[in-house]
Amino acid sequence: MKKTPETATIMRSESLFNLEDYGKPLNERLSLILRRNASKNDFANVAIRSEISFSTIRDVVYRTNSLTKSNARAISLLIHAAFENALAKKLQAEGDILLLDDMLKL
Repeated sequence: MKKTPETATIMRSESLFNLEDYGKPLNERLSLILRRNASKNDFANVAIRSEISFSTIRDVVYRTNSLTKSNARAISLLIHAAFENALAKKLQAEGDILLLDDMLKL
């Protein structure tokens, strides 16, 4: 199998979660981080890519559904999107801080 970003994500989903993670809600910290850093568009895009419904993904993230092997791929894609979004927010905040700091020094 040719390794593409899509297949790399599929392989990572198996290593992101332990067997004991399945059949339970996501841990609270991961749930909070995903809610803070993933938009409705991210949920929709992940639903399309993973062929898991938007509502299932939402319910897993909000801890009203458990993580399963079938929805773990969708959650791993959402983790990737949230990571990219968090990194973008960090870079934007750093730039904002530099500008505001320069303004306050005047």
